[in-house]
Amino acid sequence: MSVTKKYLAKGTEIISVVAEQESKIQEVAQIFAQSILSGRMVHLFGSGHSRMMVEEMWPRYGSFPGFNPIVELSLSFHNLVVGANGQRQAMFLENVSGLAARILRNFDTSPQDTALVVSSSGCNVVPIEMAEEFQKRNIKVVALVSKLHLEGSTSKKSDGKKLTDFADFVLDTGAPLGDAMIYLDGLDSPVAPGSTLGGVLLINCIKAEVAKILHENGKSPKVLSSGKIVGEKRAVDLFESAYDEHAHLMAKLYENLGNKPDEN
Repeated sequence: MSVTKKYLAKGTEIISVVAEQESKIQEVAQIFAQSILSGRMVHLFGSGHSRMMVEEMWPRYGSFPGFNPIVELSLSFHNLVVGANGQRQAMFLENVSGLAARILRNFDTSPQDTALVVSSSGCNVVPIEMAEEFQKRNIKVVALVSKLHLEGSTSKKSDGKKLTDFADFVLDTGAPLGDAMIYLDGLDSPVAPGSTLGGVLLINCIKAEVAKILHENGKSPKVLSSGKIVGEKRAVDLFESAYDEHAHLMAKLYENLGNKPDEN
């Protein structure tokens, strides 16, 4: 069997893992939709390569407002690899305790908000503390992890807790321990990871379910769409109105900053 066929076979297994979580996906979509219907937002956080899942949710074609993508460049700017802004620094910062609280200090959250925190291993400090901080604010947290990778990994948080310890819902990408899925003869390190595939499937299933709930409740989403589908003028109008709606929702996250006694 070719390595392409092997990877595609592994991908089929991942699709099956995601399909088995349909009822949980729908539960998650319900709480996310309720945040948006209430005029609030779903906060999205992922460090390292997990930022891809954040940007898969919003903003891109087929997506709509209601999501606050929290992406810290210091934790996820991988392009340079080495030197200034290199990968070593990002991986170090991903395990600095207290950084999550400083990031969230920028937002005036509400218990009507919800959150999605993405981390394949669920063992790095910043994503764990981000979920912990959200729960301290009475915000329901959904963790998107690779269950086998999480179970086989050791938390880098001092108390040993993992992301799933601070999650109300847990979704599994279906990727294996170590993430990479293809072994080659004579090479001890597998190649071609699977968590991105499972993560993207979960994100878009959630997105579709949320859109359906919003539409059925009289709040049809302003979807970023191609002019080849809806016509050029309609596409431009959708982009402009979607961005405006996002700006108005974001404004709510800043309006009362500094007015709460526990902020510092």
